[in-house]
Amino acid sequence: MNAWFPRLTMHSLVIVISVLTYVLTTRIGEERRPPSIAIAWVLGMIAVPYLALPIYLFFGRRKLQRKPCPSGIRSHSANWAEELIESFGLPPAGPSRVRLHTDAGESSAALFEIMAGAESRLDICTYILGNDDFGRETVDRMIESVRRGVRVRLLIDGYGAIQLPRSCFKRLRAGGVETATFSPFFARRTANPRNLRDHRKLVVADGARLWAGGRNLAAEYFTGRKGASPWHDLTFDLQGLAAHSAAAQFETDWTASGGAPGPPASIPAFAGSGSRTQFLPSGPDQSEDTVHALLIDACFRVEHRMLAVTPYFVPDVSLETAMRLAAHRGVRIDLVIPATSNHRLADFARSRSLRALSDAGVFIHLLPYMNHAKGVVFDSSLALSGSVNLDSRSLLLNYECAVVFYGSKEIDWLASWIQALIPDSARFEARAPGLWRDLSEGLLLTVAFQL
Repeated sequence: MNAWFPRLTMHSLVIVISVLTYVLTTRIGEERRPPSIAIAWVLGMIAVPYLALPIYLFFGRRKLQRKPCPSGIRSHSANWAEELIESFGLPPAGPSRVRLHTDAGESSAALFEIMAGAESRLDICTYILGNDDFGRETVDRMIESVRRGVRVRLLIDGYGAIQLPRSCFKRLRAGGVETATFSPFFARRTANPRNLRDHRKLVVADGARLWAGGRNLAAEYFTGRKGASPWHDLTFDLQGLAAHSAAAQFETDWTASGGAPGPPASIPAFAGSGSRTQFLPSGPDQSEDTVHALLIDACFRVEHRMLAVTPYFVPDVSLETAMRLAAHRGVRIDLVIPATSNHRLADFARSRSLRALSDAGVFIHLLPYMNHAKGVVFDSSLALSGSVNLDSRSLLLNYECAVVFYGSKEIDWLASWIQALIPDSARFEARAPGLWRDLSEGLLLTVAFQL
């Protein structure tokens, strides 16, 4: 007993130091964490402090200090969503000419049209650039734009960068394309924890035209791999103030990744009325969890219908609760997800939330193919689409972006697009889990925010 006592005392001291480190760093940084995430960290530090503390110090930060990029424009809209987004210090909504893409063919045509139409600058941000035929064609078009006298900048996430051969980067640089890697995995110095990834997907031409959505610049999103059909996905392009806001966000991300800054893009002149749209970035560089907050607020305001499509559905407790309460109020909620996605752990972790929502009256539709689209519609008042999945990692950790649509034309289009998926789906049937599955789901959900 006497031999074990010093070891127990030292172990207890390590636990205390670990928990105090968590408390002090979150308090000093004024980080507001969802209770489930906070509990997961604290339990880890109590159970395995020698492992949990180093992981927390390397990966535990959720919000970073960045200088905001104000638009210099303020509106006084009567729309609650516009006011909420502006309260985060983000640019207001404005008129835009919008095209939503029905399929991969329309998406690739719009992407290459915007790239070919760039006159002075072309900014591209992607999570993955495929080492495949589509990726190589995209690289060719970047180099072709440089030859026309366009300044081309490519920002790729560190995860996507390690999947590309060095020859691709050499070819880009030899062709005059400027490249920067967001939070590279093996860099000695970086301001970002390695688990905070840049999941934003956007292409901006001259600060005036924007192509964005859920598609990475790789074959599975456009042409398919090895004879398979491309994944179902959603993208759109627009011309207007939202494109300028996206260009400003790209500039911030670019310089934060070590890229040479460019001159600020002028606010584009837009002729015509157009539909109101609003660019909405989210992530560690924002003071609030912007998309997460908008979704929860909308769940409490929605009166008749909510339509949602997402590839991965592992929501935190607050979003799940907001959706359940909306369903209990009589709101018709249709959630469309793939029966089997390309992330099996996410499929396993979602089961508990799906059962709770199904019991509350939410209609859950399982698609027989891979769907990578992200879109949500509330009544006829607003819709949003972009890179944001309805899971904790996407909503609370990753750098993401979306565009909020306020025009009836875009809202109706997105609602019809989501509803058109439902006839091919099967209804989710909630089944009580066995003991071991229930325990496994609970353990997995403690780290679901890191999946």
